[in-house]
Amino acid sequence: MDGKVTYRETAAGYFEKRGLRRYAGAFSLWALGVGAVISGDFSGWNLGVGQAGFGGFLLAVLVVTVMYFGLCFSIAELSTALPHTGGAYSFGRAAMGPWGGYITGLAENMEYVITTAVVCYFAAAYLQSIFATPDALQPLWWLSLYVVFVGLNILGVETSFRFTVLITVVALVILTVFFVSAVPEFTWSKLWNIPPQAGNSVYLPFGLSAVGAALPFAIWLYLAIEQLPLAAEEARDIRRDMPRGILWGLLTLVITGLLVTFLNMGIGGGAAYFGSQTEEPLLEGLAITLGVTSGKVLGLAAVAGLVASFHAIIYAYGRNIYSLSRAGYFPHWLSVTHATRKTPYVALVAGAAVGYCLLLILHFAGTGGAFGGVILNMAVFGAVIAYAMQMAAYLLLNRRHPGMSRPYRSPLGAAGAWVALVISLLALGLLFFNAEFRPGITGVAVWFFAGLFYFWVYARHRMVRAPEEAFAESLGSDG
Repeated sequence: MDGKVTYRETAAGYFEKRGLRRYAGAFSLWALGVGAVISGDFSGWNLGVGQAGFGGFLLAVLVVTVMYFGLCFSIAELSTALPHTGGAYSFGRAAMGPWGGYITGLAENMEYVITTAVVCYFAAAYLQSIFATPDALQPLWWLSLYVVFVGLNILGVETSFRFTVLITVVALVILTVFFVSAVPEFTWSKLWNIPPQAGNSVYLPFGLSAVGAALPFAIWLYLAIEQLPLAAEEARDIRRDMPRGILWGLLTLVITGLLVTFLNMGIGGGAAYFGSQTEEPLLEGLAITLGVTSGKVLGLAAVAGLVASFHAIIYAYGRNIYSLSRAGYFPHWLSVTHATRKTPYVALVAGAAVGYCLLLILHFAGTGGAFGGVILNMAVFGAVIAYAMQMAAYLLLNRRHPGMSRPYRSPLGAAGAWVALVISLLALGLLFFNAEFRPGITGVAVWFFAGLFYFWVYARHRMVRAPEEAFAESLGSDG
């Protein structure tokens, strides 16, 4: 008995049935991190301009960028000190016990399962636009995307990472083509063409308070870069490659995020159009800059970024569910891996089923034109809770276990973690102030507390000493 958590002995072969395979180097990890996020440059972020105007959104991006620097440097350090597939859950477990680990892992689980649903929605919107299919067929697009990319993840870690590298590079090439082609079309005044409300300027047309409403959409330009520690047990040299993959990925995303923010808003109809009247900003932007008014080839190219994120975040929720299940927080059967391919196929299918059901619920609930914004805010809810918990874990571990081996040290130290913690908590609170998206936030909050109740009444009595648990129990005892 460990406090209020009960561990049980496992049957012979328990961990053998839950093995992973090492494959990823620094470049593969960079591609996984960038690929997971790159869809944010293709769709979703632009809705933040509709919430706060270009100036308000730019302020939100700057605040969020500061948060992600603090977050990424901190988890780069933690990932080398606690090199387990649990990632965020592992950090929370080591610092705050089983409840801290579960809260962190559950929040991250919700983040990734919902994020795949968000990306699936935007990818289907692109495909609908390309092939002119009716709205009634949306659920079939969602199902097809899940079947194809869950299947690809099940094939094996080598296949999954190779595809991740390929599709991430393709997405970056497409973005580069857009950036180069948009420069001649760019007009500074188009960034500020949203008519201001009474008493406000064109720079902040909805006032300074609207910056808070734009924060979730600014987060969308970076959300999921923090998934890389989930690849710990599939990385070849985590001490060297994990920090490189995380920090190279963050730098890449800062560059692409700033470029797309300015260049996509400064062409065509400008911020007044791209900020709220389209869910395919890059597709329409490419049509303007390349002089193409229609074409399936152009549209399919624009889908590449969404596909990259969809595939990479399916990987993330699969490893998250796998690690939590292996330790008993989720049902044990979810962590079984394929006998030969060594991929967590049960977790991958289960996460897809939840994401698809969520899309169907929102679809039939009639969220209308706010669908994309509602589900995006729901994903951010889980993300910012997980961020706050990881930063708290970083601070606690640094204070309580200063002698713990840390092959990589964050140059920002505790200050960076504190800044990221405060901003993530601020973003969490602000999510509830936007009435347009509040029903979705309320729903996902109910989901979160239901998950906590499940652990309280059932899972905490069926724990297993998985690597994360065993490491946390002995943390610091051997110096």
